[in-house]
Amino acid sequence: MPIRHSIIHQIDKKPDGSPAVLHFSDTELIKSQATENLLHDLNVAYNAKTGKGWGFFHAESGAYPFCGWLRAFIDGFDFIEFSHTAVEHLTKLIEESNLSVGGHVLFAHYQQGMTEYLVVAMLQHSEGITVNADLSVTPSKHLDFGNITLAARINISEWRSNPKSRQYISYLKGSRGRKATDYFRDFIGCQEGVDGPGETRTLLKAFSDFVTAEDLHEDCAREKTQTLVSYSMAQAKIGEPMSLNELSELLDEERPKTFYDFIRNKDYGLSPEIPADKRTLNQFRRFTGRTNGLSISFESHMLGSAIEYDAEACSLLLRGLPTQLTNQLKRAAS
Repeated sequence: MPIRHSIIHQIDKKPDGSPAVLHFSDTELIKSQATENLLHDLNVAYNAKTGKGWGFFHAESGAYPFCGWLRAFIDGFDFIEFSHTAVEHLTKLIEESNLSVGGHVLFAHYQQGMTEYLVVAMLQHSEGITVNADLSVTPSKHLDFGNITLAARINISEWRSNPKSRQYISYLKGSRGRKATDYFRDFIGCQEGVDGPGETRTLLKAFSDFVTAEDLHEDCAREKTQTLVSYSMAQAKIGEPMSLNELSELLDEERPKTFYDFIRNKDYGLSPEIPADKRTLNQFRRFTGRTNGLSISFESHMLGSAIEYDAEACSLLLRGLPTQLTNQLKRAAS
């Protein structure tokens, strides 16, 4: 993960309502193993977060100037000056929003594979204890990546090569509340473009329809479900979107376009690449079983709502039966 530029500034904002104090750094972080570890740990923590938003830049304006500054930097403007201008704007927004949010602000411009990124994150510290060389102990501070709530990552390569994309920025929605998330998103100048949970739910619905349409045996359906979940989770872990083409190839190596063509022909409205929402994926598992001419298969999230299980009676209560099934039952009963 080659780091091209990185720098940290500090916004000292106390909860007593006093004005924020901005402490600039005039030098970039040294390219070292420590800096590599810092960015690696941040990316791991960022990718592990659920509840991300995905979007794209507002048109450059006085209200949303960040994309213009970033464009100038990519075109040759000094990185330190870019970060100074941006963090000043961030501090101004914190004051205007009357938020007691401060911390160390990291700007990191790096490359992963063939893709160029910029990550901006507000970092907090946690108190800890360290053991000294003389075996005494003293208080120490360390960066608390587990509690990161304000961060955004911009896929510069996609932004520059595909300006019509609506998902080249990801950001944390966080647990500080909507106000804090909104001010940080406004700082980046990002508008929501793709509904990650909604897109993931639509993909899972399309997959369930596909399993039904193909009349797959329960073992085959279980295997393909595991393939879908494993691939989606792997993409979420590295912070990359799911490719419908790639997923289709994984689901059926002999007929690699089958699932992709099914989605396109049924017009589910999915983009070729969609962000994986881990919370939605965690709810998606299939229970399957077959015995004496009875075959049952359903998604785990339906248990407790549309489907109830009575362990003592070893029975299932089903609600909302498919219309095709109810029509057959009505004809059989008449």
